[in-house]
Amino acid sequence: MQKQQTLAAPFTLEGKGLHTGLNITATFCPSEPNTGYRFQRIDLEGEPIVEAVADNVAATNRGTVVKKGDITISTIEHAMAALYCLGVDNCLIKLNAPEIPILDGSALPWVKAIQNVGVVEQNAKREIFRIMKKYEVVDEASGVKLEIFPDDHFSVTTFVDYPSPVLNNQFAVLNDINDFAEQVAAARTFVFVREIQPLLAANLIKGGDLDNAVVIYDKKVSQEELNTLAATIGSQAPSAENLGYVQKRPLQWDNEPARHKLLDIIGDLALVGKYIQGRVIATRPGHGMNNKLARVVRKEMKRTEVQAPVYDPNKEPIMDNVGIKKIMPHRYPMQLVDKIVQIEENDFVVGIKNVTANEPFFVGHFPEEPVMPGVLQIEAMAQCSGILVLSCVDEPERYSTYFMKIDNVKFRQKVVPGDTLIFHVSFMTPLRRGIAQMKGYAFVGDKIVSECEFMAQIIKNK
Repeated sequence: MQKQQTLAAPFTLEGKGLHTGLNITATFCPSEPNTGYRFQRIDLEGEPIVEAVADNVAATNRGTVVKKGDITISTIEHAMAALYCLGVDNCLIKLNAPEIPILDGSALPWVKAIQNVGVVEQNAKREIFRIMKKYEVVDEASGVKLEIFPDDHFSVTTFVDYPSPVLNNQFAVLNDINDFAEQVAAARTFVFVREIQPLLAANLIKGGDLDNAVVIYDKKVSQEELNTLAATIGSQAPSAENLGYVQKRPLQWDNEPARHKLLDIIGDLALVGKYIQGRVIATRPGHGMNNKLARVVRKEMKRTEVQAPVYDPNKEPIMDNVGIKKIMPHRYPMQLVDKIVQIEENDFVVGIKNVTANEPFFVGHFPEEPVMPGVLQIEAMAQCSGILVLSCVDEPERYSTYFMKIDNVKFRQKVVPGDTLIFHVSFMTPLRRGIAQMKGYAFVGDKIVSECEFMAQIIKNK
């Protein structure tokens, strides 16, 4: 079980805004569990807060902008990627302007600052959203396609393709989120010379220069025109005859632009609101389509009340049928849990029941249409809860657990011969004075078939 984390101490970085050109101070502060990423505009009356979630994204032109009411914060993706990849779940970011400072155009300054103050574990469980099926967003006209597939961890592969003799086809891969600091964070934002004038006309990149961006000169213009464009970003123009990259520092990698696009994807997906377990493949990505994918995942996340536990039948169980009998008094035909595949003391348990056609209750329920009684599904969850509760005491074989109350029972789908029931039972409150309040779910595949809340008491056997 992973715990949520926040910063061990606040830190402050200062710099100019890429689009506003303002001198900006950003202070990253520790935050309470389950608060996520939030921005606070301390320069405005009432110091309003804007939650950094995909639903609040209001614009994606050359950066991601979140908005709440009339309050906006732009160019957030680099900082979001750094927080996400360094395991920070909860952070309050105080700003004195409507933009995050661009710094060197990468996520590296944020990564170094987080590493410097460190992170601390919080007393709250980190919820990870597992991708259970393929999701995709496609723009046929531009050839942009973003897909996310089920996998056992989070990874990103991105492909970029520009009609440019300098930057055409590149790809970048991040297979392990823990490699972000070394393999991706230093990748800087980039811009084509031919884009500079339109961006300026759109009142953007007022703070852009060669200290915070890689400039790509890939289409010849006159020396006079190049000189004029260079002056707008406070730079000396290269020779108009020489196509290539223009920057103060050499490229960090040959595929630095592709790695920066990968960085942007992670920053935009961080706005889903939970850590994601899945494999992302992005072709010609941009902030707009990144946000569309984030919204698709977030919508599914909100629709899914709780995800089914991962059950690998090839994995050795924590407790088999024989082990269960050593601590539980139930015997045929009332032992309704075959094995325990996961248990976290004082938190939750995952149990398995293989439903066969030979179950004795199918004789009368019902002969022509065998259906497992809902009350027995609840009983099976209660047996799982008993195993969880007894895992918290010494000499568990000397204790028994008994129902005291059952609430909020729901039956959603029939359970029939051939189904494998997966039970997830967790504490709703800490175990106190032998009383446990629990929440149980029963799944077949990834669908909830029944659920309930119940109270049980642990009593020492005479």
